[in-house]
Amino acid sequence: MLAALERGHDRQWHTLIDKVWSHKNLRLALATVVARKGAPGVDGQTTEAVAKRAAEEILLIQRLLQEDRYEPRAAWRVWIEKLGSTEKRPLGIPIVRDRIVQCALLHILEPIFERDFAEGSYGFRPGRSAGQAVAVVERNLAEGYVWVVDADLKGYFDSIPQDKLMTRVREKIADGRVLGLLQAFLKQGVMETGKGWEPTPNGTPQGAVISPLLANIYLDPLDKEMERKGWKMTRYADDFVIQCRSQAEAEEVLAEVQSWVKEAGLTLHPEKTRIVSMAEGGSFEFLGWHFERGHKWPREKSQQKFKETIRKRTKRSSGASLPKIISGVNRVVRGWGSYFRGGARTVPTKLEAWTRMRLRSILRARDNREGVGRGLDHSRYPNAWFTAHGLISLISITHETAAGPAK
Repeated sequence: MLAALERGHDRQWHTLIDKVWSHKNLRLALATVVARKGAPGVDGQTTEAVAKRAAEEILLIQRLLQEDRYEPRAAWRVWIEKLGSTEKRPLGIPIVRDRIVQCALLHILEPIFERDFAEGSYGFRPGRSAGQAVAVVERNLAEGYVWVVDADLKGYFDSIPQDKLMTRVREKIADGRVLGLLQAFLKQGVMETGKGWEPTPNGTPQGAVISPLLANIYLDPLDKEMERKGWKMTRYADDFVIQCRSQAEAEEVLAEVQSWVKEAGLTLHPEKTRIVSMAEGGSFEFLGWHFERGHKWPREKSQQKFKETIRKRTKRSSGASLPKIISGVNRVVRGWGSYFRGGARTVPTKLEAWTRMRLRSILRARDNREGVGRGLDHSRYPNAWFTAHGLISLISITHETAAGPAK
């Protein structure tokens, strides 16, 4: 199959289901799902429980697929709070078995579609990252593409028209059983606390293993249209910006996007979609960054997310040892700092000081003193004291040499 792709196979693929149910593919899919862990679905089965009976599970899935009897269970719907908003977004959690089958499907379908995806698409693609997308946007700004169409698709994952999505999948896939399996996952429905089964007539639920690929498939024609016209669009899943040299070009681009989105059965958020002139003091946010006046720094929501995560690991009532607490803090600092490398120094300086304050507050509580770490606590526990006890520097991490150039 991979050899055929390398030879430039441009026809539809007719026989794929046997590759989906192959023992090797299912074994790899199970290992991948188990390694990612994740919450159980409606059947309550955990990844740990499935891992213990891996051989038996693989044979059962294989038999059900071979006999065309595989039926997905409803996804378990939970609502996730949006930072800085009263709105919540839905997250669908498939059962572990469904995640294994979707992963097996992904292994087969992704190479077929990945080869032809547009250059400006970076979300959930092998070898590509959000950091690379941000680097492209920065480079375009430096080259004079300072008129920015900042677009926001409203509820994208939940609003994709399934019939149109399947039409695009059929452009490359002709295996009826694979198409039927995909259709079954789209129609599996959801369940949530206090409610029974609900259908999913639109969308591909966030949380499903196959959803990012399907979302990229649906938006690929927009990527290609922007690319064909020479417009610099950078997209990560449903988050994208298009950079132009003039206001007139930006207005033309926005009109084109509005027309395409409407025809595709999607909706642009009216309040969050706009044209910004960076040359005239404008600003925009993309993939966690705030861009303004020739600089970038982590946007306010990114900073708040960092603080929320640190708060959970630095509760004053924590009975954990200080080395254990610092170890947990360091994991957050490394991850957050590695992504937000190269931005304005003021933000990591502020957040690093705030993190030490949280740790001083724990030590203050253990000295039976009330309040947050302040005043003489800076003398009792100076910055160097925390460094000596293993706390890594957010400032140092965010100003290390960033990753290589975008591809």
